[in-house]
Parts: sequence; C-alpha cells; structure tokens
Amino acid sequence: MILEMKVPSPGESIKEVEIATWLVKDGDYVEKDQAIAEVDSDKATLELPAEASGVITLKAEEGDAVAVGAVVCLIDTAAAKPSGSAPAPVAEAPKAEEKKAEAPKAAPAPAATYAAQAPSPAARKILDEKNIQPSDIVGTGKDGRITKEDAVNAVPSMGTPTGGSRGTERIKLSMLRRKVAERLVAAKNDTAMLTTFNEVNMTPINNLRNEYKDEFKAKHAGVGLGYMSFFTKAVTRALQLYPDVNSMMDGDYKVAYDFCDISIAVSGPKGLMVPVVRNAENLTFRGVEAEIKRLAIKARDGQITVDDMTGGTFTITNGGVFGSMLSTPIINPPQSGILGMHNIIERPIAVNGKVEIHPMMYVALSYDHRIIDGRESVGFLVAVKEALENPVELLCDNNPKKAFEL
Repeated sequence: MILEMKVPSPGESIKEVEIATWLVKDGDYVEKDQAIAEVDSDKATLELPAEASGVITLKAEEGDAVAVGAVVCLIDTAAAKPSGSAPAPVAEAPKAEEKKAEAPKAAPAPAATYAAQAPSPAARKILDEKNIQPSDIVGTGKDGRITKEDAVNAVPSMGTPTGGSRGTERIKLSMLRRKVAERLVAAKNDTAMLTTFNEVNMTPINNLRNEYKDEFKAKHAGVGLGYMSFFTKAVTRALQLYPDVNSMMDGDYKVAYDFCDISIAVSGPKGLMVPVVRNAENLTFRGVEAEIKRLAIKARDGQITVDDMTGGTFTITNGGVFGSMLSTPIINPPQSGILGMHNIIERPIAVNGKVEIHPMMYVALSYDHRIIDGRESVGFLVAVKEALENPVELLCDNNPKKAFEL
C-alpha cells in the first residue's frame, strides 16, 4: 500500500511551509513517528514525523514552498524492512611503485623582465616614499625602465592584495528568518516607535537571590531563582498600573487586555524564539521560572510550537546574556511595548550623598507612541525600576519566604 503524506497545518493562519531539511534520503526505510523532515513556517520550525513504516519516496526538494495539505512524500508500507546493509568498501592503499606526479616547476623569469622593471635611483627613492612596488608600475623609459617621472605620477593602489581567500556564499534565508525580517521592517515603518531608558540598582535583588536561591532550587525540584521572575513580576505590576502599555492598535481602535501574556525572547537553534508565558500576573516566582524553563527547553530542542508563540501582550528581551550594555529593542508587532534588559556592571553611583559601587543595569522600553504617551511610557519604566529596587515590599509583600513558597 502506498501512503501519501501531506503537509499538516501548523496553525490556523498558516497556508504554506518550506522544506528546510530532509532528514532521510529517497529510498530509505523509515519507522512510524520517525522525524523525516524539518519544515519552516513563518512562525516556527517543526519536525515532520513519518505516518507509517516503509520505504519513502520524496516528492519535494529542500527549499521548496509547499501548500498545507500538499503531498510531500510517499511511503510504501508493504516494503520489507531491510535486514542490514553491506559494509562500505575499503579504499586500497596506493601501491608502493606508483609515484606521485610532480607539479611542473615554474620557469624562472627572464633576467630582462626584472631589468625592465628596475627603476632609476631617483625613481626608487620616490617609490619607497610612496610605499609602491616597482612591479606595480609600467615603465615608460628605454626597454621599459621606470623613470623618475613614472615614479612621480604613480598612484598607490587603493586595494591591499594579501593573497587571502575572498570567497562569497549566497544562502537563502529560512521562511522563519524571512518572516522575522518582514515583521521587524514593518515594526519600524508602521509604528511611531520611541525608546525611553532608565537604570536599575540590582543590589536588592542580588541580596535576595543570594539568601534564598539554594533553598528555592532544593524546594522546587531544580527550578532556579533567576532574574527573569523578578522582571516578569515587575512588568506585570507596571502593566496593571499603566494599562495603555498592555494594549494594541487595531485600525482606528485600541484593544485593551485585562491579562498579561508576557512574551519572553529566548535563543534557539534556529534563531530567536518568543514563546508566551500566559496570565503571568497570576503566577508565583516558582510558576514564572518553571514556565520559562519549560519553554526554553522546548525552544532549544526544536519542539516549540506555533501555539507556544501565538499571542502575547508585552515582550521582555534580555540582551545582557550576550554582553549588551545598552540597546533599543524593536517592538514585537502587534504589541505596543517591549522591555530590554542588559548586562549588569558594577558602577559608582551616588547613594545618600556618598559614592558607592553597585551592580547596575540599564533598561530600555520601546513603545508605540500612537497609543502610549510619554507619561505612560516613562511612568511604566519608573514603576519597573521601583519594584526591582524594592522587591521585598513591592514584589514579595514583605514576606520573601511566602513569595518564594519556601
């Protein structure tokens, strides 16, 4: 029996996918549920599992865009599973009597050639001052000799020939990367994007983490107490204080949300992924950290789904893990705001009239000015800063042990 395998729908709005990589070859025997291909949609890279066991015949090439529901391969389910394959033949060693052909030696340049390029003493001095090699000039003197006038008129080469590789390679972007590029350009062109900045003294959070992180990890089955839970809790608090930041433009309307679905940018094998932590305003520190860990593992293992990344009312991105000191993050449309975290650096700051050294982080809020005014944007970022610098009172309700479920 010949089974036609068709492209399943990765999501409601997706009409076609692109064959990124075939994981099997034409004529291979595949097992049921074996991953046979990686397909790119405009939202994620997904694995395509075999629907039955048998010998496969490919009907699409890598890089082909195929419609959802189209046949991409055939599986002959009646074909017997091969018992084994013959070992690959071992290449014979070259015979001792066979001599390697010698490359022809280059014929020495005639002495006259060098003589023709030899500059006069005056020309040599000028060329040395210009750092020009005589071989780079065609002489106009007798028998091609380089004259003083040739040296005066010589112009240094603008290039710097080094003999190194100058190869280029043209690689087609994946459908996911093309869609990301399209959305980033749209975000710049279709929104009135502005960025406001502030800085956060991370000493209070560091003190809390140092005091409770070991107990937290032991109590919650290996889930760590990281910075993301503090930032997520600070953001959800600020979104409730400034609901315009938690809204979106839809034509002539503003769509407001009474929930906080926080998109968290994570790095995956196929590039940046932005899975969503649903109803983050209702999650505890443990709940936020466990959900981020779950989504990060799925992204790392290539198991992230379209549903995991659909929606989101606000985004947090952490460029600090890569060493970024400061940046202007781009809005993740159709959202209206994104918070950028950066690396933590010890810097001198003024505290109660004295100079002290503290771990400081710059934070940036990019927002759509069409729907968020300066008062809301600055007030939101100040609220985030206040919560992070006073986490015991504003994020833990003055009871860290209870907040951390210890």
